[in-house]
Amino acid sequence: MASVLVPLAQGCEELEAVTIIDLLRRGNIQVTTAALKSGPVLASRGTVLMADMSLDDALRNKEYDMVALPGGLPGADHLQNDSRIVSLVRKMSAQNKYIAAICAAPRVLLKANIVEGKRITCFPGSLKPADLQGVMLSEEAVVQDGNIITSRGPGTAMDFALLLVELLSDKANRDFVESSLQRARS
Repeated sequence: MASVLVPLAQGCEELEAVTIIDLLRRGNIQVTTAALKSGPVLASRGTVLMADMSLDDALRNKEYDMVALPGGLPGADHLQNDSRIVSLVRKMSAQNKYIAAICAAPRVLLKANIVEGKRITCFPGSLKPADLQGVMLSEEAVVQDGNIITSRGPGTAMDFALLLVELLSDKANRDFVESSLQRARS
């Protein structure tokens, strides 16, 4: 069974965090949520999230197939400024494991220096043009470039999470998860 770490920082975007966690678990993917600091996580819109464990406990002698970073502010700033997260992203990149980031969280990938020459997307305006040298910024809802998966924001969270399910399992599992959601088709 594939395993995913979802770090939860104070001020994260709850719609993104919960959508990622929920859809991955619906796809029978093992998800571990980890708080950067002890105690409940107060998300950007006032929702209180309870992580499975602390980040230190989640990283202790455990390997993951993917790290999925919810965005939101100041959540993405907290992720970007946490040396454990930046180190984890670098390590997983070196191992060619999946690294997913949505909304403002792609700034963590820039700080970790793992996206040069890659195509990414993010919430409009969340990345400074000066930081994007050597990076191709897309306006697509979800972008995959190798092991890096990025998305724009809360409105794209479901498509983002469904792609993560597919990458960690297969298209049939993604289709199964999506069919149970009763999404409108255009």
